[in-house]
Amino acid sequence: MTRHDVIVVGAGLAGLRAAIAVNQKNVKVAVLTKVHPIRSHSVSAQGGINAALGNNPRGGFDSAEKHAFDTVKGSDYLADQQSVMKFTSTAPEIIYEMEHWGCPFSRTPEGKIAQRPFGGAGFPRTCYAADKTGHVLLHTLYEQAVKYEQASERQNFQVFEEWMVTRLVVEDGVCHGVIAMNFNTGAVEAFLADAVIFATGGSGRIYAPSTNAIINSGLGMAIPYWAGVPLKDMEFIQFHPTTLLGSGILMTEGCRGEGGFLTNANGERFLSNYSDSAKAMEVAPRDIVARNMQREILEGRGVKNESINLDLRHLGAEKIMERLPGIRDIAMNFVGVDPIVTPIPVRPGQHYTMGGIDTNVDGASEIKGFFACGEAACVSVHGANRLGGNSLLETLVFGKFSGEAAADYVLSEGKPAVNPKAVESALEDEKQKFKTMEGGSGKENAFTLNQELGEMMVENAGIFRDEERLKSGWKTIKQLQRRFKETRVTYTGKRFNQDLMWHLEIEGNLDLAEAVVAGAFARKESRGSHFRLDHDTRDDEKFLQHTIARYDPQEGKPKLAYRPVELGLWEPKERKY
Repeated sequence: MTRHDVIVVGAGLAGLRAAIAVNQKNVKVAVLTKVHPIRSHSVSAQGGINAALGNNPRGGFDSAEKHAFDTVKGSDYLADQQSVMKFTSTAPEIIYEMEHWGCPFSRTPEGKIAQRPFGGAGFPRTCYAADKTGHVLLHTLYEQAVKYEQASERQNFQVFEEWMVTRLVVEDGVCHGVIAMNFNTGAVEAFLADAVIFATGGSGRIYAPSTNAIINSGLGMAIPYWAGVPLKDMEFIQFHPTTLLGSGILMTEGCRGEGGFLTNANGERFLSNYSDSAKAMEVAPRDIVARNMQREILEGRGVKNESINLDLRHLGAEKIMERLPGIRDIAMNFVGVDPIVTPIPVRPGQHYTMGGIDTNVDGASEIKGFFACGEAACVSVHGANRLGGNSLLETLVFGKFSGEAAADYVLSEGKPAVNPKAVESALEDEKQKFKTMEGGSGKENAFTLNQELGEMMVENAGIFRDEERLKSGWKTIKQLQRRFKETRVTYTGKRFNQDLMWHLEIEGNLDLAEAVVAGAFARKESRGSHFRLDHDTRDDEKFLQHTIARYDPQEGKPKLAYRPVELGLWEPKERKY
């Protein structure tokens, strides 16, 4: 058993920024990550990061307040407004911090950080580095992490690569540490900590396909959920309008921000035919664009009845190669299309989880000593629909806030004592669980179950939902959960036991998917990304509140409650663009 002041689980943008914030306060921190930090999914983010800098000629009248209003309006008024205001007010300093740390943002002719338009934004406020913004942000932050790690005379900044956390240890409402498996040796070990921060990313792989990396399973949110930490707003799943036909690879919103068109099989820019996208067209919010694209496909106006054309040809070769080089490479390599001369076939695909671990604006949960940040957490600043460019900002802003809050908690007087016996007991329970999984005799294949789950979620809890589909989805999940008990780990080697790892991931996928479907079934309205065909209007009187899901270990299912949305700045009104 090892002891640390703070443990951060996950080494993407949120996790690394949290760890740096902890160590800046001279508090010891250990980062546990399944993959090498720069292989985290943050590296895949393309389009940009929002902040009201005013560097675009039309951005001089932008402000943190206008950024906040756009965020609240884009959320379909489900975001907590004071939290959003703190979020957008912090944005400029976060951008300048990354710039001073060496992030190579794209520039205006005057040398300022360049900004492009994104969906739902009143001004061009999305800072970017061509179409590889997440890549450069993560590498920049990793350089800082290496600096802190190398400067650790007392091992007060440590990174444990290829370790998978499998359990959060909670006793009497206090977090005492985690249990983790070392991929390289197969050893299962206990980590004692005064505070734990989960920054495990989204849960997109409960859907198939998804733009998310394979590592983005439901386990990161399921672990605290099983330990008694509530989840919030899990029914709100974002489908990105433009994912590559076939593979589901993301085609950044920057394509449309730079002026790209969406056209149907008849060659028309069909978004003008829908009242909610007629004005903003391709830069309307993602939920609106995705729904209208899907309607075109379902009504037979899609290209070969399966996709929509993303047309960049009019932008010209020079602009495409300067600002969208990664998109061109992906299109050429995966569908054999050069966007300079041919439109890219795209369709909506699962992209982001608005809900997550229930936290306040400082990343603190109701469990003492347990924090979360990034896509794994739900503050909530995204509400029912996230605006493009706000997710990268969320990782850095709330990574910083949660790291500082965790460090302050560790340094505070009178905090609960960590109980080594609770961690030792959890370690023995976890070892027994793995032994049981490896010694099973079931005939079910866990990977087949996971594929069935992903396809079912797209069909029954996707862009369009109704009571019949959600009931069917819930029934399927319960069947899959029963079948999962009949699976077994066939590979029993110790080193890099991917079979055991994926059984754990799939178990998390199943229980998290149930929380999504339960919340969607109970929310009998349409709001943001949650669109009910049988309840197609927003109901502020009944559902202007967050869904809180708690895991019931006795019944093995979520129990739902509700919490009012934090208002105070803007009253909900019709969402026109």
